[in-house]
Amino acid sequence: MQEVSNSTQEVFNRISPIVEKLFTNSNLYIERLNKQEMVEMLVNLFSKFSPEEMKAIPENELTRRIKKILTLEAVSGTLNDLTPEQIKIFDEAVLGK
Repeated sequence: MQEVSNSTQEVFNRISPIVEKLFTNSNLYIERLNKQEMVEMLVNLFSKFSPEEMKAIPENELTRRIKKILTLEAVSGTLNDLTPEQIKIFDEAVLGK
């Protein structure tokens, strides 16, 4: 069990500074996401990789993956915030009307 804890801690130690940096550079993340929740979710997600697999992911690739996940999390639900009129405009734009 100690190995799992160490592995999870290693994942946390890699992910946390990346999330911190991405949040610092993005108002979208700051406004729409809870940083602590995102770190926990990402640690849980990336903990599914073996320690060897995690170590094999270059820093820039890990940052790219985390950025994509954070962006998806930030914009998901955006349509739920629209008024019915805004949804109609969106639907028309998507359908090319």
